[in-house]
Amino acid sequence: MQTIENQLLKVNINPLGAELVSLFNKENDTEYMWNADPTFWGKSSPVLFPIVGALKNNQYFYQGKTYTLPRHGFARERVFSVEVQKEDSITFLLKEDEESLKVFPFPFEFRLIYTLVEKTLSVTYSVTNTGNEEMYFSVGGHPAFAVPLSEDTVYEDYYLEFNQTEDFPRWELADGGLIKKEATRFLENTNRLALTKELFYQDALVFKHQKSTEVILKSDNVSKQLKFTFENFPFLGIWAAKDANFVCIEPWCGIADSENHEQELTEKEGIEVLASDQIFLRTWSVSL
Repeated sequence: MQTIENQLLKVNINPLGAELVSLFNKENDTEYMWNADPTFWGKSSPVLFPIVGALKNNQYFYQGKTYTLPRHGFARERVFSVEVQKEDSITFLLKEDEESLKVFPFPFEFRLIYTLVEKTLSVTYSVTNTGNEEMYFSVGGHPAFAVPLSEDTVYEDYYLEFNQTEDFPRWELADGGLIKKEATRFLENTNRLALTKELFYQDALVFKHQKSTEVILKSDNVSKQLKFTFENFPFLGIWAAKDANFVCIEPWCGIADSENHEQELTEKEGIEVLASDQIFLRTWSVSL
C-alpha cells in the first residue's frame, strides 16, 4: 500500500490497479471511501481501461481481427509501478506487455497521478500512445464513497446535488451490461437525485452528455459532504451494489456497447482516438 498525505488528508492507494482505497479527513476523523466489503462489492475505486463497461459478447473487431476483453478492461487487475512519489503526490505507471497486446493491440503508457492540495484530492488519467499508429481506447473512474458519512444519519438522508439543472434521460443496461437502444425518462428539470437503496436494484444509472461538471454528496442533517468535479467526461454512471452503504460517482470517457453495436472498435460510441506520441489527459477531483 502506498500513502500520500498533507496536514488535512491522508490517502492510501493499492498498486494493484493503482486503486484508491482510503480518503481520510484528519480534521473530522472520517473515512470517505467505501471499505470494499466483499459481501457486497470488494472494490473501492477501480480504474476502467482500455474500455469502459461491457463489450458485446466481450469482443471487439479491429483491423480484421477479433479481440476479447472483460467488462471495464484489464488495468484494474494489473500491478502498477510507482514512477514518482512525493509526500503529497504519487504517479503510478502501467505499460503494454506481451499479455496486454493479445487483447489490446496498442503500445501505451498509462499513468494515474494522485495529488493532494489542501482538502482536495485530484486523480489524473494520462494516456500516451507510444506506438506508430492511432490508438483507440476508453478510460474512466469508478470511485465508491461511503454513505452515510455520519453514524447519526441513514442512507436515505443523502442526495446528489448537481451544479446544473438537468434533464437526465436514463440509458438502461440490458442483459450483459449493454446499453439499450432507447433512453427512458428519468430526471427532468432538476439538479437533485435522492439516494435510496432501491434506486440501484436494476444496475447503474447511465447518463450521456450531461451539462454538470460538479456534484455534491450531501445531507441536510449533517455538515459532512464531498464535492466531486469531473470536467470533460461526456458520460456519467451512478451505481451501488444492492443494499450496500456506498454510492459510486463514475466519470467516463467511453461507454458500454449498445445492443445494436456491430463491434468495430473504431466505430464504438465514445471511443477516444490518440495519435502517435500524443498524450491524453483527464482529471477528476474530490474536495472535502
